[in-house]
Amino acid sequence: MAKVFSAEEVAKHNTAESCWVVLHGAVYDVTEFLPSHPGGSRIILQLAGRDATAEFDPIHPPGTLEDNLPPTAKLGIVDPESLKKLQRQSNTANPAQEAARPPPPLHHLLNLDEIEAVAKTQVSKKCWAYYFSAADDLISKTYNNTVYRSILLRPRVFVDVTKADTTTSILGGAFKLATPLYVSPAAMARLAHPDGEAGIAKGISRFGAMQLVSHNASMSPEQIVADAKPDQIFGWQLYVQNARAKSEAMLARIAKLPQYKCIVLTLDAPVPSKREHDEKAALEAELLIEASKSEEEKEKAKKRPDSNSGVGQQLFFGTAADLTWDTTLPWLAKHTKLPIVLKGIQTHEDVYLAAQYAKKHPGTVKAVILSNHGGRSLDTAPPAVHTLLECKKYCPEVFDIIEIWVDGGIRRGTDVVKALCLGAKAVGVGRAALYGLGAGGWKGVERTFEILQGEIQTCMKMMGAKDISELGPRFINSRMVERDIFDGGAGLDRTGLWTSRAAKL
Repeated sequence: MAKVFSAEEVAKHNTAESCWVVLHGAVYDVTEFLPSHPGGSRIILQLAGRDATAEFDPIHPPGTLEDNLPPTAKLGIVDPESLKKLQRQSNTANPAQEAARPPPPLHHLLNLDEIEAVAKTQVSKKCWAYYFSAADDLISKTYNNTVYRSILLRPRVFVDVTKADTTTSILGGAFKLATPLYVSPAAMARLAHPDGEAGIAKGISRFGAMQLVSHNASMSPEQIVADAKPDQIFGWQLYVQNARAKSEAMLARIAKLPQYKCIVLTLDAPVPSKREHDEKAALEAELLIEASKSEEEKEKAKKRPDSNSGVGQQLFFGTAADLTWDTTLPWLAKHTKLPIVLKGIQTHEDVYLAAQYAKKHPGTVKAVILSNHGGRSLDTAPPAVHTLLECKKYCPEVFDIIEIWVDGGIRRGTDVVKALCLGAKAVGVGRAALYGLGAGGWKGVERTFEILQGEIQTCMKMMGAKDISELGPRFINSRMVERDIFDGGAGLDRTGLWTSRAAKL
């Protein structure tokens, strides 16, 4: 029979030498785990001796405790009355936001800006800060969208556009999609709504769209696809870990789930970036927690190292920064038979290298995603549109070798169509799916895709394009953007695989 503890006994264990927390009514000794916690020890120590369930649940998928703690770490349970006392303490340390106004009916929301605005009123400050945040001054995040406004459409007339077919295929024609619109990896979906990543899957299901699932999902890979439609397509995002065995174990796990059709190797975030909205929210939460503690607890806290950080910083713990063409791709091909998609390509040179690698190693790299991580990694990095235009100018042959997908900045169906006209095979949204989830759970995601898909079809009809295959550069005028792209020459070594790293600018 499990040992029963009082709230007073649990509260005594609030130091780095003896750290207990309560999760779902059970008492855990996490002292030995402190040094290896992805977010650093301080975030746990802030909740030491308390009920940490509300903080823990939204950002940890099921199985996290079992995977990281030995069975002996579970000490027992808290008696029901003491548990209520602990929960009251946690509520004092983390006061609820002002009661959110009921959201308007989803069908009243007509565009993604309105969905985002509603989501902001429904989710926690911590959630909003994590989703909204981007690197430094948010220049890349903003420009990802505004660049599309500088591309003009060129409609044709006297075309029968009774219907507009958005059907396409990906990964060499292996998989059919009803729309080129997909969900990019979007972490921590349960911060927005309990439906989480499975809710995103449900919300996009009737549109025949693909979902690329985040390495840092708040649900397990199995949970996310459990109720998916039989023909629904998923991909799994991979952040390679310093402890390669962890990545290999996850790849083996994904291999057992037939719904996952590709591995999305993310390359644009080798180290954590500075996301000030996210970090500021963490600091404000820290102040609230510290204010609720006794003077004795505050004195102990002063002796702890300052390692507090936002959600984004925490998620990067253990991510490898030593990836190379020569070592990483052979290693990955050894541990997965699924097609590989390289995410986070930001220059035509790297697209060219990916295409050359694909030619030399058939069956490995099938696509690249032009992305600057939604502006969340390196601020002032180029938008996907710039890289698309660079490829058109300097190495157009890559479009015949490898598929090019894009994400970042999509706010309208016209943005999707413009990217397709420039040669993109598929176009992703990340925050939009999370905001939809925050605004109305899975139904909010469904409304988000309903809006975008409707705008895509309307745009195609207005332009005189009956299906995706007809879209091309003559439907757009991108001259205003072309003048701003990189103009330093191709810099490509077409006689061999690798571009010289010493190439002159």
